[in-house]
Parts: sequence; structure tokens; C-alpha cells
Amino acid sequence: MKENNMTYDSILPQIWPVTTVVGLGLIGGSVALRLKELGLTNQVLGVDANEEHGKIALDSAIIDEYVSLDEAISHSQLIIIATPVNSIPGILSNVLNKTDRQVIIDMGSTKAGICQSVLLHPARGRFVAAHPMWGTEFSGPAAATTQSFIGKAAIICEAEKSDPDALQSAIRIFSALGMHILTMNPEEHDLHTAYVSHLAHITSFALANTVLEKEKEEKAIFELASAGFESAVRLAKSNPDTWVPIFRENKDYLLDVLNEHMSQLRKFKSCLEKDNWDYLHELITESNQIKKVLDRQN
Repeated sequence: MKENNMTYDSILPQIWPVTTVVGLGLIGGSVALRLKELGLTNQVLGVDANEEHGKIALDSAIIDEYVSLDEAISHSQLIIIATPVNSIPGILSNVLNKTDRQVIIDMGSTKAGICQSVLLHPARGRFVAAHPMWGTEFSGPAAATTQSFIGKAAIICEAEKSDPDALQSAIRIFSALGMHILTMNPEEHDLHTAYVSHLAHITSFALANTVLEKEKEEKAIFELASAGFESAVRLAKSNPDTWVPIFRENKDYLLDVLNEHMSQLRKFKSCLEKDNWDYLHELITESNQIKKVLDRQN
């Protein structure tokens, strides 16, 4: 994993007259809003299979026109794909088949399958495989915000396979969004995100289901819920249409991570069963070391 220290301030700004955003949800909508706010594009065309999303995005001035993908490709210099990860390979292949030197950037939360799907495509160089490491439990264009990405990491995979101008365009965009750039290979990306993102979501979903099951018997349980509980299950409000494809695409790494996680849970369970309070204290003290890791990121 390498960090690219190039910032938006160190390179000349570039304006894309027409930008297309395919997928008008939280990520796509937020990118569109911010690019317009920064003056990095003059017009944003929106593409989404959900017509209601297109209407909301248009009414909210996230996009300037709601169009078909073919129409968008023919009019755009920059194309950003921010759909669920299972749909990205098909959309990306379609765009690359029709590209005329456009810059194409995807925003998918998994990278190995997407990169593999276009590995031998003759227009592969026009594509930049990327993942802005930001998101919330909310979804849809109504959740879009202009201050989303500041201070977060943007990961670019297989940078060496992208044409230099396409790569520099991606760096300009992510730097303008206030992000710092990391480069890594797709497998490394998928392994790391399984630990720092995907596990957190699946754990939150499981915890929410555990409590909901118990709540059938004890109606007072949510009246006792603290801020800690709310924080732990916040991600359980995330959209299954987004997360089922992510879990499916990253299944192998996620299974490895879950096995380790369940091993850790068994240690805590064993301490309780055996009244091993000294080891429980040791486990909790060990977990406190995460503060040092998180503090280095801030």
C-alpha cells in the first residue's frame, strides 16, 4: 500500500464540461454535488435504473439532466460509476465499448472482480478503479451531501493499468474532494476492507437481529438502549441492496475475517463461562490498543 502525496493544490485545476454520474445514491449524489460546488464541471448528467432516484436528484439540483446511459456516454468527458458492485462490471464494459477517450472512474467497495472483468479490454486504460472510503447508514440521493469525503482515504487500484491522463484526473477529483490518495492492488484492497468496513457492517446487522429477537420477549429493551448501543447498531440501518452484493463479491475474505472474529468472541464467552476475570481483563486491555491505531489516523 502506497500513499500518493499529490494534492489538488499542487496541480492545475481541470474542468470537465459534462460529467455523467451513473448511480444517484449516497456516493454518486455526493460526488455530483461536490464537483458542481467546486466548479470542476459545468453540467452533470444522471443515470439511474430507479426513476424515482432520478427525479429526486433532478429536483434537488444534484444533476442537471436525467438521461439514458448511451446518451450520457456520447456527451460526457468524465463518467463516474457509483452503482452497487454487482452491476459495475456490466456497466463498465458497456461504457468502455463505446468510449471516445472519456475518463471513467468507478466507486465500488470491492475491486478484484471489477478489475478482473475488464483486464483485457482494449480500452482498459481509460478506466480508474477507485474506492472512496466514506459512507453512512443512509442511502439514496436525498442522503447526498457536499462535505462527505473530507479527510478520508481514496484508494486507487491497478494505477499502472490506467492511462496517465485518466489517473491524474482521478487524483484531481479525489484531492478536490479533500481526500488523500492510497494505491494498492485489488486483492490487498478487498482484504483490508473486509476488516475495516465489511466486518463492521455484518457485525452490526447480526447484533441488531439478536436484539430484535430478544425484544419480542422484553418490550422494555429499547427503552434502556444507550448511546453505545445506538452506535454499535448504526450500520444496521444500511441498505441491503448495497451490502448483499458487497458481501457476495468479497465472500472469501469476509469468511476469513468472520472466522477470526468468532474466535475472539469465543474467548470472551469462555471467560464468562469459567469465571476467568483476569483473562477477561487482559482481553479488554488488549482491545484498548485500537485507540493508538485510530489516533494515528486523526
